[in-house]
Amino acid sequence: MRVVIAGASGFLGTHLSDHLRVHGHEVTALVRREACSAHESRWDPAAGRVDTGVIEAADAVVNLAGAAIAGNPHSRKWAREVLESRVSTTQLLAETIAASERPAAFLAGNGIAWYGDHGAAPVTEDTPSTGDAFLTTVSHEWSAAADPARKAGARVCELRTSPVMDRTSPPLKQLRLLFQAGGGARLGSGKQFMPMISLRDWIGAVSYLIESRDVSGAFNLCCPHTPTNAEFTKALAGALHRKAFLAVPAPLMRVAAGDLAPELLGSVNARPAALERAGYDFEDEDVREVLAAALS
Repeated sequence: MRVVIAGASGFLGTHLSDHLRVHGHEVTALVRREACSAHESRWDPAAGRVDTGVIEAADAVVNLAGAAIAGNPHSRKWAREVLESRVSTTQLLAETIAASERPAAFLAGNGIAWYGDHGAAPVTEDTPSTGDAFLTTVSHEWSAAADPARKAGARVCELRTSPVMDRTSPPLKQLRLLFQAGGGARLGSGKQFMPMISLRDWIGAVSYLIESRDVSGAFNLCCPHTPTNAEFTKALAGALHRKAFLAVPAPLMRVAAGDLAPELLGSVNARPAALERAGYDFEDEDVREVLAAALS
């Protein structure tokens, strides 16, 4: 298949591109500098420019572009960049796909924060969203930006991604160092559910959706058994042979984390119901398996 990837130079985009190429697919990366090879195409989402021929020739377009979530949660500039970088890229690609004679499949990045805080209740793709936390609001606008492709009849898969666990990338990169130094701690009560997915399952799931030509809709990219924060803290401490008796009080978290506090203290007991219905078989089903894969 011919696959176009926006955000191909990022952590997820790099691993996905490598995986697809190894499995025989032709991958074109959208880049913001001058293209250096036939496997790159220059675009400028801020100016609304992309090579329509590249998009029209694609079988699938994957959007992983967006400013890093890790930043200053008290900064209005950071908040604006997080939102605009996701909405502008998604909208440009969706509109270009919609204008094509043969619309490509669109795998539109998004986040598990779409749902908001649901306590201990299981959350599937059919669960309505609640609340107006910052990343929940971002996820809604991010999703709406893909509407032109949906209305044009393109196959759209919305990738509601939970934190992807790998020792070389946030958040586990920093957490591993913190726990190894003896600073491991649960957040607030620790009772909040904390969805996550291993890197190999994220890559496997997205590749599966690219190749499955008859599936569309929203997909929760998370392991089947979501742990609580306390369970995650215990599992990571155990995997690193450390103790983790500390706790960060919720009021302190709200002050320190700013707009990101609802993501750290809120609870999303997510289930990958749509992926399982589509036939994807997870390699890492719970927190211990996810961490074992991530730390290996």
